[in-house]
Amino acid sequence: MGVKVRKPKNHTSWCVVIDDQGRSKTISVGSREAAERVKGEIEARLALGGVESLEPVKPSSPTLAEYARGWLKAIEHERKPSTAGFYGQYLRLYVLPRFGESMLDDIKRDQVKRFIGDLRARNLAKNTIRLAVTTLRAVLTAAVEDGLIEHNVAQRLGRFVKSEKAKREATSLAPKEVERLLTSAKEGSGLRDYALVFTAIRAGLREGELAGLEWGDIQFGASEGDPDRYILVRRSYDRRWSRRMLTPKSNKPRRVDMSRQFRSVLLELRDARLLEVFVQGESDISDELVFPSEAGTPIEMNNFSERVFKPLLTQAGLRRIRFHDLRHTFGSLLIQTGASLAYVRDQMGRSSIQVTVDIYGHLIPGANVSFVDRLDGLTSPQQSATPPQQSYKRESEDFEQVLGDRWLGGRDSNPDTQIQSLQSYH
Repeated sequence: MGVKVRKPKNHTSWCVVIDDQGRSKTISVGSREAAERVKGEIEARLALGGVESLEPVKPSSPTLAEYARGWLKAIEHERKPSTAGFYGQYLRLYVLPRFGESMLDDIKRDQVKRFIGDLRARNLAKNTIRLAVTTLRAVLTAAVEDGLIEHNVAQRLGRFVKSEKAKREATSLAPKEVERLLTSAKEGSGLRDYALVFTAIRAGLREGELAGLEWGDIQFGASEGDPDRYILVRRSYDRRWSRRMLTPKSNKPRRVDMSRQFRSVLLELRDARLLEVFVQGESDISDELVFPSEAGTPIEMNNFSERVFKPLLTQAGLRRIRFHDLRHTFGSLLIQTGASLAYVRDQMGRSSIQVTVDIYGHLIPGANVSFVDRLDGLTSPQQSATPPQQSYKRESEDFEQVLGDRWLGGRDSNPDTQIQSLQSYH
Protein backbone atom coordinates (compact mmCIF):
# COMPACT_ATOMS: atom_id res chain seq x y z
CA MET A 1 0.00 0.00 0.00
CA GLY A 2 1.20 3.49 -0.80
CA VAL A 3 0.01 7.05 -0.29
CA LYS A 4 1.19 9.67 -2.76
CA VAL A 5 0.54 13.35 -3.50
CA ARG A 6 -0.16 14.10 -7.16
CA LYS A 7 -1.82 16.65 -9.38
CA PRO A 8 -3.70 14.69 -12.07
CA LYS A 9 -4.03 16.16 -15.54
CA ASN A 10 -6.89 18.68 -15.94
CA HIS A 11 -7.27 19.02 -12.15
CA THR A 12 -7.08 22.41 -10.51
CA SER A 13 -6.12 20.99 -7.10
CA TRP A 14 -3.56 18.57 -5.68
CA CYS A 15 -4.80 15.12 -4.72
CA VAL A 16 -3.90 12.31 -2.35
CA VAL A 17 -3.80 8.93 -4.13
CA ILE A 18 -4.12 5.77 -2.01
CA ASP A 19 -2.99 2.56 -3.73
CA ASP A 20 -4.12 -0.69 -2.06
CA GLN A 21 -3.28 -3.97 -3.86
CA GLY A 22 -3.93 -2.60 -7.33
CA ARG A 23 -6.95 -0.56 -6.30
CA SER A 24 -6.52 3.19 -6.06
CA LYS A 25 -8.55 5.94 -4.48
CA THR A 26 -8.03 9.63 -5.32
CA ILE A 27 -9.02 12.41 -2.92
CA SER A 28 -9.00 16.03 -4.13
CA VAL A 29 -7.55 18.34 -1.49
CA GLY A 30 -6.42 21.75 -2.79
CA SER A 31 -2.92 23.14 -2.45
CA ARG A 32 0.15 20.96 -2.33
CA GLU A 33 0.74 21.88 1.32
CA ALA A 34 -2.78 20.75 2.25
CA ALA A 35 -2.36 17.51 0.30
CA GLU A 36 0.89 16.75 2.14
CA ARG A 37 -0.90 17.33 5.45
CA VAL A 38 -3.74 14.98 4.51
CA LYS A 39 -1.21 12.40 3.33
CA GLY A 40 0.42 12.51 6.77
CA GLU A 41 -2.95 12.00 8.48
CA ILE A 42 -3.77 9.01 6.27
CA GLU A 43 -0.36 7.41 6.82
CA ALA A 44 -0.78 7.83 10.58
CA ARG A 45 -4.18 6.11 10.50
CA LEU A 46 -2.80 3.32 8.33
CA ALA A 47 0.00 2.72 10.84
CA LEU A 48 -2.54 2.42 13.67
CA GLY A 49 -5.33 0.40 12.09
CA GLY A 50 -4.59 -0.63 8.54
CA VAL A 51 -6.68 0.12 5.49
CA GLU A 52 -9.96 -0.54 7.33
CA SER A 53 -9.35 2.52 9.48
CA LEU A 54 -9.69 4.81 6.47
CA GLU A 55 -13.34 4.05 5.70
CA PRO A 56 -15.21 5.68 8.60
CA VAL A 57 -13.32 8.96 8.61
CA LYS A 58 -13.20 11.38 5.73
CA PRO A 59 -9.92 13.34 5.49
CA SER A 60 -10.26 16.91 6.70
CA SER A 61 -11.17 19.57 4.16
CA PRO A 62 -8.49 22.10 3.21
CA THR A 63 -8.86 25.68 4.28
CA LEU A 64 -9.95 28.20 1.68
CA ALA A 65 -6.46 29.77 1.77
CA GLU A 66 -4.80 26.41 1.10
CA TYR A 67 -7.13 25.59 -1.76
CA ALA A 68 -7.01 29.09 -3.25
CA ARG A 69 -3.22 28.99 -3.59
CA GLY A 70 -3.35 25.95 -5.83
CA TRP A 71 -6.37 27.31 -7.71
CA LEU A 72 -4.57 30.58 -8.50
CA LYS A 73 -1.56 28.75 -9.89
CA ALA A 74 -3.85 26.68 -12.12
CA ILE A 75 -5.74 29.63 -13.64
CA GLU A 76 -2.50 31.48 -14.38
CA HIS A 77 -2.12 29.12 -17.33
CA GLU A 78 -5.78 29.30 -18.37
CA ARG A 79 -6.71 32.97 -18.12
CA LYS A 80 -5.24 36.30 -19.10
CA PRO A 81 -2.64 37.66 -16.64
CA SER A 82 -5.01 40.55 -15.92
CA THR A 83 -7.77 38.12 -14.89
CA ALA A 84 -5.49 36.03 -12.69
CA GLY A 85 -4.08 39.21 -11.18
CA PHE A 86 -7.55 40.54 -10.43
CA TYR A 87 -8.50 37.31 -8.64
CA GLY A 88 -5.29 37.38 -6.64
CA GLN A 89 -5.84 40.98 -5.59
CA TYR A 90 -9.43 40.50 -4.44
CA LEU A 91 -8.50 37.31 -2.60
CA ARG A 92 -5.76 39.15 -0.72
CA LEU A 93 -7.79 42.27 0.06
CA TYR A 94 -11.23 40.88 0.87
CA VAL A 95 -11.77 37.12 0.74
CA LEU A 96 -8.80 35.62 2.61
CA PRO A 97 -8.96 38.03 5.58
CA ARG A 98 -12.52 36.78 6.15
CA PHE A 99 -12.52 33.13 5.06
CA GLY A 100 -8.85 32.18 4.64
CA GLU A 101 -8.66 30.00 7.78
CA SER A 102 -12.11 28.46 7.28
CA MET A 103 -12.41 24.89 6.02
CA LEU A 104 -14.12 24.83 2.63
CA ASP A 105 -17.02 22.71 3.87
CA ASP A 106 -17.49 24.91 6.94
CA ILE A 107 -18.36 28.07 4.98
CA LYS A 108 -22.10 28.69 5.17
CA ARG A 109 -24.42 30.86 3.10
CA ASP A 110 -25.38 33.13 5.99
CA GLN A 111 -21.66 33.81 6.57
CA VAL A 112 -21.32 34.97 2.97
CA LYS A 113 -24.34 37.26 3.42
CA ARG A 114 -22.77 38.78 6.52
CA PHE A 115 -19.53 39.19 4.56
CA ILE A 116 -21.41 41.21 1.94
CA GLY A 117 -23.08 43.27 4.66
CA ASP A 118 -19.74 44.11 6.24
CA LEU A 119 -18.34 45.21 2.84
CA ARG A 120 -21.37 47.47 2.38
CA ALA A 121 -20.82 48.93 5.84
CA ARG A 122 -17.33 49.99 4.72
CA ASN A 123 -19.03 52.13 2.06
CA LEU A 124 -17.24 50.36 -0.76
CA ALA A 125 -18.42 50.85 -4.32
CA LYS A 126 -21.01 48.35 -5.55
CA ASN A 127 -18.63 47.07 -8.20
CA THR A 128 -15.91 46.40 -5.61
CA ILE A 129 -18.35 44.36 -3.52
CA ARG A 130 -19.55 42.51 -6.61
CA LEU A 131 -16.00 41.58 -7.62
CA ALA A 132 -15.12 40.40 -4.11
CA VAL A 133 -18.14 38.06 -4.12
CA THR A 134 -17.30 36.99 -7.68
CA THR A 135 -13.84 35.95 -6.53
CA LEU A 136 -15.18 33.91 -3.62
CA ARG A 137 -17.76 32.31 -5.91
CA ALA A 138 -15.09 31.34 -8.47
CA VAL A 139 -12.97 29.58 -5.83
CA LEU A 140 -15.95 27.67 -4.45
CA THR A 141 -17.10 26.70 -7.96
CA ALA A 142 -13.71 25.10 -8.58
CA ALA A 143 -13.97 23.32 -5.22
CA VAL A 144 -17.37 21.88 -6.26
CA GLU A 145 -15.86 20.65 -9.53
CA ASP A 146 -13.04 18.99 -7.59
CA GLY A 147 -15.54 17.23 -5.35
CA LEU A 148 -14.45 18.96 -2.16
CA ILE A 149 -17.85 20.51 -1.42
CA GLU A 150 -21.34 19.72 -2.66
CA HIS A 151 -22.77 23.21 -3.17
CA ASN A 152 -21.47 26.70 -3.85
CA VAL A 153 -22.89 28.81 -1.03
CA ALA A 154 -21.93 32.06 -2.82
CA GLN A 155 -24.21 31.49 -5.81
CA ARG A 156 -27.11 33.84 -6.67
CA LEU A 157 -26.44 36.56 -4.11
CA GLY A 158 -26.70 39.47 -6.51
CA ARG A 159 -29.62 41.15 -4.74
CA PHE A 160 -27.50 41.52 -1.59
CA VAL A 161 -24.70 43.31 -3.43
CA LYS A 162 -25.77 46.89 -2.91
CA SER A 163 -23.95 50.01 -1.81
CA GLU A 164 -24.89 53.44 -0.52
CA LYS A 165 -22.01 54.88 -2.50
CA ALA A 166 -23.20 56.67 -5.64
CA LYS A 167 -22.48 54.90 -8.90
CA ARG A 168 -19.98 56.76 -11.04
CA GLU A 169 -21.43 57.54 -14.44
CA ALA A 170 -19.45 57.97 -17.62
CA THR A 171 -18.23 61.54 -18.11
CA SER A 172 -17.59 63.15 -21.47
CA LEU A 173 -16.50 66.49 -22.88
CA ALA A 174 -18.83 68.64 -24.93
CA PRO A 175 -17.79 69.51 -28.52
CA LYS A 176 -16.63 73.03 -27.51
CA GLU A 177 -14.62 71.55 -24.63
CA VAL A 178 -12.99 69.07 -27.02
CA GLU A 179 -12.03 71.96 -29.28
CA ARG A 180 -10.43 73.84 -26.37
CA LEU A 181 -8.51 70.74 -25.25
CA LEU A 182 -7.18 70.01 -28.73
CA THR A 183 -6.19 73.64 -29.23
CA SER A 184 -4.24 73.61 -25.96
CA ALA A 185 -2.58 70.31 -26.91
CA LYS A 186 -1.57 71.60 -30.33
CA GLU A 187 -0.17 74.86 -28.98
CA GLY A 188 1.38 73.60 -25.74
CA SER A 189 2.59 70.08 -26.53
CA GLY A 190 4.71 68.32 -29.10
CA LEU A 191 3.27 66.59 -32.14
CA ARG A 192 3.30 63.13 -30.54
CA ASP A 193 1.41 64.22 -27.42
CA TYR A 194 -1.09 66.16 -29.52
CA ALA A 195 -1.65 63.13 -31.76
CA LEU A 196 -2.08 60.87 -28.72
CA VAL A 197 -4.83 63.05 -27.24
CA PHE A 198 -6.41 63.40 -30.68
CA THR A 199 -6.42 59.60 -31.13
CA ALA A 200 -8.00 59.03 -27.72
CA ILE A 201 -10.83 61.42 -28.60
CA ARG A 202 -11.38 60.33 -32.21
CA ALA A 203 -10.85 56.56 -31.88
CA GLY A 204 -11.95 55.81 -28.31
CA LEU A 205 -9.14 53.32 -27.73
CA ARG A 206 -8.54 51.98 -24.25
CA GLU A 207 -5.28 53.02 -22.61
CA GLY A 208 -3.66 49.62 -23.19
CA GLU A 209 -4.76 49.69 -26.83
CA LEU A 210 -3.17 53.11 -27.31
CA ALA A 211 0.07 51.83 -25.78
CA GLY A 212 0.03 48.77 -28.05
CA LEU A 213 -0.81 50.54 -31.33
CA GLU A 214 1.74 50.01 -34.13
CA TRP A 215 2.11 51.79 -37.45
CA GLY A 216 1.33 48.55 -39.26
CA ASP A 217 -2.13 48.59 -37.66
CA ILE A 218 -3.16 51.78 -39.50
CA GLN A 219 -4.72 51.73 -42.96
CA PHE A 220 -4.52 55.29 -44.34
CA GLY A 221 -6.21 54.62 -47.68
CA ALA A 222 -5.02 55.79 -51.08
CA SER A 223 -6.15 59.37 -50.48
CA GLU A 224 -8.22 61.55 -48.19
CA GLY A 225 -11.33 60.66 -50.15
CA ASP A 226 -10.72 56.92 -49.91
CA PRO A 227 -13.23 55.50 -47.37
CA ASP A 228 -10.90 52.56 -46.69
CA ARG A 229 -9.15 54.28 -43.75
CA TYR A 230 -9.17 52.70 -40.33
CA ILE A 231 -7.19 51.44 -37.33
CA LEU A 232 -7.06 47.70 -36.70
CA VAL A 233 -7.06 47.25 -32.93
CA ARG A 234 -5.49 43.86 -32.26
CA ARG A 235 -3.34 44.16 -29.13
CA SER A 236 -3.40 45.79 -25.71
CA TYR A 237 -0.46 46.43 -23.39
CA ASP A 238 -0.99 44.99 -19.90
CA ARG A 239 1.07 47.36 -17.78
CA ARG A 240 -0.32 46.20 -14.44
CA TRP A 241 0.15 42.43 -14.27
CA SER A 242 2.27 40.90 -17.03
CA ARG A 243 3.80 43.98 -18.72
CA ARG A 244 3.38 42.41 -22.14
CA MET A 245 1.10 42.66 -25.16
CA LEU A 246 -2.21 40.78 -24.94
CA THR A 247 -5.32 40.59 -27.09
CA PRO A 248 -7.92 43.37 -26.65
CA LYS A 249 -10.54 43.07 -23.94
CA SER A 250 -13.00 41.37 -26.30
CA ASN A 251 -10.31 38.79 -27.25
CA LYS A 252 -10.73 39.69 -30.92
CA PRO A 253 -9.52 42.54 -33.16
CA ARG A 254 -11.83 45.33 -34.26
CA ARG A 255 -11.79 48.00 -36.93
CA VAL A 256 -12.08 51.67 -35.90
CA ASP A 257 -12.81 54.07 -38.75
CA MET A 258 -10.71 57.23 -39.21
CA SER A 259 -12.13 60.60 -40.14
CA ARG A 260 -10.30 62.76 -42.70
CA GLN A 261 -9.01 65.11 -40.02
CA PHE A 262 -7.90 62.20 -37.84
CA ARG A 263 -6.09 60.66 -40.82
CA SER A 264 -4.30 63.95 -41.46
CA VAL A 265 -2.99 64.16 -37.88
CA LEU A 266 -1.64 60.60 -37.92
CA LEU A 267 -0.11 61.11 -41.36
CA GLU A 268 1.79 64.13 -40.07
CA LEU A 269 3.12 62.08 -37.14
CA ARG A 270 4.03 59.17 -39.45
CA ASP A 271 5.89 61.39 -41.93
CA ALA A 272 7.87 62.97 -39.10
CA ARG A 273 8.89 59.51 -37.90
CA LEU A 274 9.78 58.35 -41.44
CA LEU A 275 12.07 61.36 -41.79
CA GLU A 276 13.84 60.38 -38.56
CA VAL A 277 14.44 56.77 -39.60
CA PHE A 278 15.49 57.82 -43.11
CA VAL A 279 18.31 59.86 -41.57
CA GLN A 280 19.27 56.73 -39.63
CA GLY A 281 19.35 54.69 -42.83
CA GLU A 282 16.11 52.78 -42.21
CA SER A 283 12.71 52.84 -43.90
CA ASP A 284 10.31 50.33 -42.32
CA ILE A 285 8.39 51.46 -39.24
CA SER A 286 5.43 49.06 -39.50
CA ASP A 287 6.47 47.18 -36.34
CA GLU A 288 7.15 50.35 -34.34
CA LEU A 289 4.83 51.68 -31.66
CA VAL A 290 2.91 54.78 -32.69
CA PHE A 291 3.15 56.29 -29.20
CA PRO A 292 6.29 54.87 -27.52
CA SER A 293 7.93 56.21 -24.39
CA GLU A 294 11.17 58.16 -24.72
CA ALA A 295 12.99 54.87 -24.20
CA GLY A 296 11.05 53.23 -27.03
CA THR A 297 9.02 51.00 -24.69
CA PRO A 298 5.20 50.99 -24.40
CA ILE A 299 4.08 54.28 -22.92
CA GLU A 300 2.92 54.35 -19.28
CA MET A 301 -0.43 56.07 -19.54
CA ASN A 302 -0.48 56.97 -15.84
CA ASN A 303 2.69 58.99 -16.33
CA PHE A 304 1.28 60.62 -19.47
CA SER A 305 -1.89 61.57 -17.62
CA GLU A 306 0.02 63.21 -14.75
CA ARG A 307 2.70 64.97 -16.80
CA VAL A 308 0.78 65.95 -19.93
CA PHE A 309 -2.98 65.42 -19.80
CA LYS A 310 -3.86 67.02 -16.47
CA PRO A 311 -1.78 70.17 -17.17
CA LEU A 312 -3.55 70.42 -20.54
CA LEU A 313 -6.93 70.40 -18.80
CA THR A 314 -5.79 73.26 -16.57
CA GLN A 315 -4.37 75.18 -19.51
CA ALA A 316 -7.65 74.77 -21.41
CA GLY A 317 -9.72 75.84 -18.39
CA LEU A 318 -11.54 72.52 -18.25
CA ARG A 319 -12.82 70.54 -15.29
CA ARG A 320 -10.74 67.63 -14.00
CA ILE A 321 -11.58 64.38 -15.79
CA ARG A 322 -9.77 61.07 -16.21
CA PHE A 323 -7.85 60.30 -19.38
CA HIS A 324 -10.20 57.31 -19.78
CA ASP A 325 -13.08 59.79 -20.10
CA LEU A 326 -11.76 60.68 -23.56
CA ARG A 327 -12.98 57.23 -24.57
CA HIS A 328 -16.41 58.10 -23.20
CA THR A 329 -16.20 61.37 -25.12
CA PHE A 330 -15.70 59.43 -28.35
CA GLY A 331 -18.82 57.35 -27.66
CA SER A 332 -20.86 60.43 -26.73
CA LEU A 333 -19.83 62.37 -29.83
CA LEU A 334 -20.68 59.41 -32.06
CA ILE A 335 -24.15 59.25 -30.53
CA GLN A 336 -24.60 63.00 -31.03
CA THR A 337 -23.90 62.62 -34.76
CA GLY A 338 -26.79 60.16 -34.99
CA ALA A 339 -24.67 57.00 -35.21
CA SER A 340 -26.59 53.80 -34.48
CA LEU A 341 -26.02 52.01 -31.20
CA ALA A 342 -24.73 48.99 -33.11
CA TYR A 343 -22.07 51.14 -34.83
CA VAL A 344 -21.02 52.72 -31.51
CA ARG A 345 -20.79 49.26 -29.94
CA ASP A 346 -18.57 47.93 -32.73
CA GLN A 347 -16.30 50.98 -32.86
CA MET A 348 -15.69 50.88 -29.12
CA GLY A 349 -15.37 47.11 -28.81
CA ARG A 350 -18.30 46.78 -26.43
CA SER A 351 -19.86 43.40 -25.73
CA SER A 352 -23.49 44.34 -26.42
CA ILE A 353 -25.88 47.13 -27.34
CA GLN A 354 -27.33 46.96 -23.81
CA VAL A 355 -23.94 47.82 -22.31
CA THR A 356 -23.66 50.71 -24.79
CA VAL A 357 -27.06 52.07 -23.75
CA ASP A 358 -26.30 51.68 -20.04
CA ILE A 359 -23.02 53.58 -20.31
CA TYR A 360 -23.75 56.26 -22.91
CA GLY A 361 -27.53 56.65 -23.03
CA HIS A 362 -27.52 59.49 -20.49
CA LEU A 363 -24.94 61.42 -22.54
CA ILE A 364 -27.36 62.21 -25.39
CA PRO A 365 -27.76 66.01 -25.01
CA GLY A 366 -31.36 67.14 -25.13
CA ALA A 367 -32.73 63.74 -26.09
CA ASN A 368 -35.10 63.62 -23.12
CA VAL A 369 -35.80 67.31 -22.58
CA SER A 370 -36.91 67.64 -26.20
CA PHE A 371 -39.79 65.30 -25.47
CA VAL A 372 -41.02 67.18 -22.40
CA ASP A 373 -40.75 70.46 -24.29
CA ARG A 374 -43.34 69.11 -26.70
CA LEU A 375 -45.77 68.79 -23.79
CA ASP A 376 -45.94 72.60 -23.62
CA GLY A 377 -47.73 72.64 -26.95
CA LEU A 378 -50.29 70.16 -25.65
CA THR A 379 -51.05 71.53 -22.18
CA SER A 380 -50.19 75.27 -22.09
CA PRO A 381 -53.20 77.72 -22.03
CA GLN A 382 -53.92 79.17 -25.46
CA GLN A 383 -53.20 82.90 -25.85
CA SER A 384 -55.64 83.43 -28.70
CA ALA A 385 -58.66 81.96 -30.39
CA THR A 386 -56.46 80.03 -32.79
CA PRO A 387 -57.67 76.42 -33.00
CA PRO A 388 -55.53 74.04 -30.87
CA GLN A 389 -54.45 71.99 -33.87
CA GLN A 390 -52.94 75.03 -35.59
CA SER A 391 -51.20 76.08 -32.39
CA TYR A 392 -49.68 72.65 -32.00
CA LYS A 393 -48.50 72.72 -35.58
CA ARG A 394 -46.64 75.98 -34.96
CA GLU A 395 -45.03 74.51 -31.85
CA SER A 396 -43.99 71.46 -33.83
CA GLU A 397 -42.43 73.59 -36.55
CA ASP A 398 -40.51 75.60 -33.95
CA PHE A 399 -39.32 72.37 -32.37
CA GLU A 400 -37.96 71.11 -35.67
CA GLN A 401 -36.15 74.40 -36.24
CA VAL A 402 -34.51 74.27 -32.80
CA LEU A 403 -33.26 70.75 -33.45
CA GLY A 404 -31.94 71.80 -36.82
CA ASP A 405 -30.02 74.67 -35.23
CA ARG A 406 -28.36 72.34 -32.76
CA TRP A 407 -26.81 68.99 -33.59
CA LEU A 408 -29.44 66.78 -35.14
CA GLY A 409 -29.48 68.27 -38.62
CA GLY A 410 -32.47 68.94 -40.85
CA ARG A 411 -32.63 65.70 -42.74
CA ASP A 412 -36.32 64.97 -42.16
CA SER A 413 -39.22 65.71 -39.83
CA ASN A 414 -37.70 63.52 -37.10
CA PRO A 415 -33.94 63.60 -37.68
CA ASP A 416 -32.91 62.22 -34.30
CA THR A 417 -31.98 58.68 -35.37
CA GLN A 418 -30.56 57.97 -31.93
CA ILE A 419 -33.94 58.54 -30.27
CA GLN A 420 -35.52 56.26 -32.87
CA SER A 421 -32.88 53.61 -32.13
CA LEU A 422 -33.54 53.79 -28.40
CA GLN A 423 -37.30 53.55 -28.96
CA SER A 424 -36.99 50.54 -31.21
CA TYR A 425 -34.48 48.93 -28.87
CA HIS A 426 -36.77 49.20 -25.83
